[in-house]
Amino acid sequence: MPDFILLMRNDAHGPENAAAWDAYISGLQAQGLFQGGSAIGVGTCVRKAGGVPDVSAHLTGFIRVSASDLAHAKRLVVGNPVYEAGGTVEVRELPVTG
Repeated sequence: MPDFILLMRNDAHGPENAAAWDAYISGLQAQGLFQGGSAIGVGTCVRKAGGVPDVSAHLTGFIRVSASDLAHAKRLVVGNPVYEAGGTVEVRELPVTG
């Protein structure tokens, strides 16, 4: 089953329900789909040569999940506190490379 990353943005229209995170993560774990995640703190960009761009300040966290396909991964945002507060969750496939 492919893995996907859910990238949470800081554009929610209302406050996130912090207590809902436990329920959301527990639901993904119960289905065997949760592969990890974290809030994203401050940082910097680095580049070997030339100017460096600004950090993507709109990203606040990520969750890695397993899903059968992109449509399934999109359905997994239901219950996500950022999504439920009207914010954006970016869903990206993590292709197998090798």
